[in-house]
Amino acid sequence: MKPEQTIVVIGGNAAGAAAAAKAKRINPNAKVILFEQSKYISTGTCELPYVLSGEIDDPLSVVFFDEKKFEYEKNVKVFTKYNVEKINVHTKSILVLSLIELKPFEFKYDKLILATGSRVKRVPQFSSELTNVSPLKSVEDVIRIKKFISEAKQKRVCVIGSGYIGLEAAEALNKLGFEVYLIEQEREPFPSTDKEIRQRVKKILDEKRINFLGSAENVKYRFNNSKVAALVIEGRQIEIDFAITCTGFSPNNSLAFQAKLDIGKYGGIKVNNRLQTSQKDIYACGDCIEIKNFVTRIDDYFPLATLAHREGHIAGENAALGNAYLQPAIKNISVKIFDHYFAQVGLSEQELQNKNIPHSTVEETVPNLVKVLKESNLVYGKILFDRSSKKILGASFLGGKEVSGYADIISTYIKNNIPATQLANTEYNYTPPLSPMINLLSVLGRKAAHSFSQGKENNDVTYINNNMDFKL
Repeated sequence: MKPEQTIVVIGGNAAGAAAAAKAKRINPNAKVILFEQSKYISTGTCELPYVLSGEIDDPLSVVFFDEKKFEYEKNVKVFTKYNVEKINVHTKSILVLSLIELKPFEFKYDKLILATGSRVKRVPQFSSELTNVSPLKSVEDVIRIKKFISEAKQKRVCVIGSGYIGLEAAEALNKLGFEVYLIEQEREPFPSTDKEIRQRVKKILDEKRINFLGSAENVKYRFNNSKVAALVIEGRQIEIDFAITCTGFSPNNSLAFQAKLDIGKYGGIKVNNRLQTSQKDIYACGDCIEIKNFVTRIDDYFPLATLAHREGHIAGENAALGNAYLQPAIKNISVKIFDHYFAQVGLSEQELQNKNIPHSTVEETVPNLVKVLKESNLVYGKILFDRSSKKILGASFLGGKEVSGYADIISTYIKNNIPATQLANTEYNYTPPLSPMINLLSVLGRKAAHSFSQGKENNDVTYINNNMDFKL
C-alpha cells in the first residue's frame, strides 16, 4: 500500500488532467489537487479550428470535463480560476490566488507537477489592449472570435502566421465567407516545411482565393479606438473586422524560472526520462518541457497533444511513487489544408540541413487510388534517409487521408531502425475503393534501393517524376 501524500498539479489541460488522474489511480491514498488558471479544464485544443468553422457546433462540446465531473470520475479536487503565482521549493509550498475573490493563500505539497502548457508568441506591433485581436488556442479564444464573426461588417479578416493553426484558421474563415488575408514573416507559406510542400500549399491557397502576403515586413497596420482597423500594403489600405494571431508557441515557463528550475535551449523545462525536474519533488509534462528527439538524440520542443497526454501519465505515475519512463519521441504531425492533408514525421530536410546531417532524398507523386476511379487523386511523398545506414530520418506527404497512415508507418520504421529500402519489401493491402495497386511507400522504397544500387551512397540523390503535376 502506497503512503498518504499530497500531489499538486498546476495546469488542467491535456497533460495536467492526465497527470492528476493517473496519480490518483496509482496511489488511491494520495490527495490530488489540480489548479487551473482559466475557466475550463480538459479541453480539445486541436478541435478549435473546427469549432470556429461550425463543423463542431458548440464550443463547450470540446470541454470534456468540468470540476464536478472530474472529481466524481477521477476523485481529484479541481480549482478553476485559480492562479499559482509562486513556488517555494524550500518549504514545498505554492502561493495561489483566487481570480474571483482575489485572495491569496499558501498550499503545501509533497510532490508537484507542472503542466503549465505554452504561450502564443506575441505580434510586436499589437498591444495587449486591442479588443478585436485574439489567438486561437483556448475555448475562451474561440468564443471570443465567434463574437467577432457575428459583429463583422466588412467580412474581411487578417490571420497572422501561416503554420499549422494559421492554415486551419484561414480555411475556417474562408468557409464562413470571409475574405482572408494570410500574413507570413517568411516569403512562402508553411515555413517549417520543405520547399516542395511550401510551393504546393501556395498553389492551394491561390486556388481557394486566400490572399497570401509573404515577407510581412511589407505589411503595416492602422489602429483606431483600441482596434486594428486596416492593413496597409504598399500604400493600399484594406479595412478588416478583426485579426487572429497564429504565430507559434513558446513554453509557459514563468513559474519554473521563478523556482530556478533548469531551463533548456528552447525555453522549456529540463526533465529527465522520468519527467523529474532539477528539483527532485517537482515533475513537469506537456508543452512546458523539452524532451529527447529520437532522431537526433538531443533535447527538442514538441508542443503536441498526443505527447502531452503521454507525458502526463508518466509524470502522474512517478509523482505517485511509480517508476515510468519516457522514451525519446518522434515528431509525427498532420493537418488538413482545404481538400488536402499534410503529414510530417521525423525531421524535415530544412532541419537536416540546419543541423548539417548528411542525407539523401527520394520523392514521388502517384495516384492514391487506381486511375479509373473518379475519386482518384495524386499524393506526394518525400523520404529523407541516412546515406550510409539507409535509416529513415524523416518524411513528408501531401494528398488525401491516406497520408496519416503513411506517416505512422514511417514513424514505426524510424523507431525500429528499419532501412528505407525495406519499404519496397513491405506488403501493402489493395482494394480499388480504398488503396492503390502500387503503394507510394513501395515506390519510394524502390527508388531508395535504386540510389544505393547505382553506387551513389555518398551523394544527395533526388528522384522526381516530372510528368505528374500535383492536382488541385
